[in-house]
Amino acid sequence: MERCLKMKIYKIKAKEIFTKSKLPGCDYVINQYVGCEHACSYCYARFISRWKKRGEWDTWVEAKINAPELVKGRKIDGTVFMSSISDPYQPIEKELKLTRKILENMDKNIRLSIQTKSDLVLRDIDLFKQFKNLDIGFTINSFAGEQKEDFEPNSSTNKERIAALKKLHEAGIKTYVFISPIIPGLIDLEKVIKETKNYTEYYWFEMINMGGAGKSFQEMLQQKYSENYKMAKDKKVLEDYREKIKELVKKYNIKVQGIEIH
Repeated sequence: MERCLKMKIYKIKAKEIFTKSKLPGCDYVINQYVGCEHACSYCYARFISRWKKRGEWDTWVEAKINAPELVKGRKIDGTVFMSSISDPYQPIEKELKLTRKILENMDKNIRLSIQTKSDLVLRDIDLFKQFKNLDIGFTINSFAGEQKEDFEPNSSTNKERIAALKKLHEAGIKTYVFISPIIPGLIDLEKVIKETKNYTEYYWFEMINMGGAGKSFQEMLQQKYSENYKMAKDKKVLEDYREKIKELVKKYNIKVQGIEIH
């Protein structure tokens, strides 16, 4: 996937790289990039543009070029998640290699979880194998064709993600699948589970957060996918989807983490 030319790259130096987090399943997050070239229309990190003052979201990326130095010699008690407001394997990573350099310098005893939508992650299998407690997660949904262009224009395809998931699994790397965003009528949950269940340890499920996705996303969804928009706003429909997830979990006997279906 070629890097989107509209993106402005800002190279900055950070004071700290490990940030305490209240996200489920992690104690710290590490964001070597802020902003993401994948330009997902539903991105929940869009609010950051309000105080970054760099222009519209999806037009810029900050790269913390000293991040690899900031992880050296650090002992972290707790699970570290990479990344919460970007993708560590977005296209600019091919050039800057910040993620790879961080992994090279990081204490291999750190409990690390990495999440991505890019098959570029395969580049670093050699480093993943050096960690004692690491897992790699792929955000996988069933967007394709025009839907993918509307929702995730610059990321690897779902087919490429699933192929990468399989390769990581075969390499002995612990993996998980994050099925998100679940938009009623647009995501084929059973299809995703069937195509991934042999290559993953467990799943996370996340219904679309309309408020977090923002006004522009809601307007696009309402205009182009009006029925799905209505369904996503209907509490009864969302509850039915949660019940469907429970049924699929039982049917395929898969392991699940997270709070969405409990």
